This record gives sequence, C-alpha cells and structure tokens, in this order.
Amino acid sequence: MRGNLFAANCPSRQVLDRIGDRWSVLVVHVLAGGTLRHGEIAARIGGITPKMLTQTLRGLERDGLLTRTVHAEVPPRVDYELTTLGRSLLGVAQALEDWAETHISDVDAARAAYDARTQVAAGTVQRLAASRK
Repeated sequence: MRGNLFAANCPSRQVLDRIGDRWSVLVVHVLAGGTLRHGEIAARIGGITPKMLTQTLRGLERDGLLTRTVHAEVPPRVDYELTTLGRSLLGVAQALEDWAETHISDVDAARAAYDARTQVAAGTVQRLAASRK
C-alpha cells in the first residue's frame, strides 16, 4: 500500500517526519559503515545530546530502520545497526548530504539577501510609524 503525503491524516507523514529530521539522517549516515555503540554514534555526530540521540535511536528502531542488540556482558553492551529497510535510505541520505554541502554557499547568500531586504523593510515601516505619531 502506498501513502499520500498530501492527505492530512496519512501515516506516511510521520515517516517523512522521522527520516526528514536532521538527527535521523545523520544517524542513518553514520550507521552506513556498520554496527556502532551509542557513544560511538554520539562521537561522530557533533552537537547531538545524549537524550536526543537516545530519542532518535528509539524512533528509528520503532520504525524498523535499525536494530538494537543488547549483549549480556558486564558492563552491558548495546549495538545499533541498520536494517534492510534502514539501508534502503542510504541513497536518499547521501543525496541530502551532497545537496546540503554543495549548495550551502547559495543558501547562505539567499539568507543574507533576505535578511537585508527584511531589515530595510522593517526600518521603513518603523520610520513611517514614527512619522505618523
């Protein structure tokens, strides 16, 4: 069965939310190299908090994109690995990474131009409001 992202109640939107958030894409990309532990994943993804990593891993596990294996050792060891379904996202994740890294200067330029336009417009509105008082 195929979903319809444009339908308000379609569950495929939840999947898009999962795979479209920045942490999930990065976790999928990091796990492309194979099985890793929580600390190893955290060390490779700068800026992610332990809590956010745990939430992201749980969500990806719930959606069937990775497996969590607990080894009966002292101390316990937990490994994370992409499932076949998770591996099917690798091309998409790589394409997003490539696009972002290739076009960051274009995005930065667009942001700067937008900010300059909106600052000028805001200043004009403020001057008009002040002149009417």
